[in-house]
Amino acid sequence: MGSRWIWRALALPGLAWLAVFFIVAFYAIISVGLGNVTTLYQPVPHWNPLDWNVGYIWEALKSVVPGGGTWHTFLRTVIYVFVAVTLSLAIGYPVAWYAARHAGRWRGPILVLLVLPFWISYLMRMFAWTNLLADNGYATRALHTLSIDTLFQKVGLLDGTDWLGGQHIAVILALVYGYVPYLILPLFAALDRIDQRFIEAARDLGASPAGAFWRVVVPLSKTGTLAGIVLIALPMFGDYYTPDLISGSPKTAILGNAINGYVQGGPDKSLGAALTLLLSAFLLIFMLYYLRVIRADQRAAAGAG
Repeated sequence: MGSRWIWRALALPGLAWLAVFFIVAFYAIISVGLGNVTTLYQPVPHWNPLDWNVGYIWEALKSVVPGGGTWHTFLRTVIYVFVAVTLSLAIGYPVAWYAARHAGRWRGPILVLLVLPFWISYLMRMFAWTNLLADNGYATRALHTLSIDTLFQKVGLLDGTDWLGGQHIAVILALVYGYVPYLILPLFAALDRIDQRFIEAARDLGASPAGAFWRVVVPLSKTGTLAGIVLIALPMFGDYYTPDLISGSPKTAILGNAINGYVQGGPDKSLGAALTLLLSAFLLIFMLYYLRVIRADQRAAAGAG
């Protein structure tokens, strides 16, 4: 009984931190998004829920449906995030699997290399990426030498040779480059926890190495995979600095850019807050699905125990 109160007391500073810097801040966004504006379009927050005005929420909702002002931006955001997450899985899952199961004495150095990106600011890594993709950058010259840029041009993924001139593929690759480390670590933790005896049992029952991987490893790592996807997809939806740094073109702007344009000196901060609330509600669907999967796995584990 005493230890329970000790842990509760230790949790209080963290709960207070979340209450001040998340709940209060998010309530301010709600109050602005459900508030009003002056004649000069300065926001007038409605702190009292009884005074909330859904007008800007309705305007934001109309703008993200087909035919709305930010519909193409919203659709582009979904496509960017979907492709970036898919590429991140294609890159990160094999790396995590190798580090967890086959690295041997190289396991430690590989983990250090996976953690190294966290030592450097995300913005600094993006600045490095822009230098690499510049006209005379090492990456641009390597891609040209390997004729990869020519291949991308033939399939319509690259318009011209300027990788920083409003290219969809450049923004997507930058998102993958920036967020894939956040995917690999949860995958590594999930794959490392899988009991080797399950894989050996599948092999003893006649499964091929590929069959054991798809029938045993992939299902058992589902929770870790979803955790990694949630960990990178949520910030991708709200990202605005990556398209700004890599492209800066309106044709590669995503929803985070639209929100930032409204909030940072834009004509209507209340509409930006309303778009933020809609994006939060959209992302809540993914979080609820993830929590549902977690709960189902916990019930299955409890039943098996």
